[in-house]
Amino acid sequence: MEYQMNAKGILDQLMKQAGGSSGGKGQGSSGFDVNQLMNGLSSQLSGRGSQGSGVDMKSLLGGGALGLLIGSKRGRKVGGKALKYGAIAGVGVLAWKAWQNYQSGQGDDAREGQPLERLQGQQQERRSLEILQAMIMAARADGHIDEAERAQLTEQIDALGADEELHAWVERQFQAPLDAEALAKQADSPQAAREMYLVSVAMIDDQNPMERAWLDQLAKALKLEPDMATELEKQALEAS
Repeated sequence: MEYQMNAKGILDQLMKQAGGSSGGKGQGSSGFDVNQLMNGLSSQLSGRGSQGSGVDMKSLLGGGALGLLIGSKRGRKVGGKALKYGAIAGVGVLAWKAWQNYQSGQGDDAREGQPLERLQGQQQERRSLEILQAMIMAARADGHIDEAERAQLTEQIDALGADEELHAWVERQFQAPLDAEALAKQADSPQAAREMYLVSVAMIDDQNPMERAWLDQLAKALKLEPDMATELEKQALEAS
């Protein structure tokens, strides 16, 4: 099967939004700036106790595709530890690092598959679709994306350069049942499974029981050992 939907181009832009590193200015093409985000977070949290100190993700991230994916949930407020966007920006490298740590630094295993950043052509497109699918499913994990928000998210992804085929694919992802087993079947390699889990960790608020349950279901479906899942979550936090 060939993949020609510019999934890698869309994912690249989302990764730039997450990493805020383009042109040496500390911003992605959308103007998203991680440092500015963290300053805004500190400002929102300053002078507050731990109770009721949630951060409105929509107001911090703005209306771009990544901001909508992460902040579209009604009333979504998360604490600073959930700001794991560096993990989105470097998903392949970080997932590979987690694997190496899990293996105690032992050599590369060709059966594991290659990180996203090393792939080319159709392999790169396929992996990008897998990661995009995992991101959308994670955004849906608390069940609070309504029709209007779904339409807005699709419009924002279209604005990043989605063609008609990718547009239709995105709509299918929002309409499909939230099924961890079905998502896990899309993984083309163990490395892909780790990347799909890590990007899901970066997307969700693990203090939300429904979203935490989704992560647990996904780890099981992807056949990740508990220690491997823990290492991936550690990498996501350290990248923030």
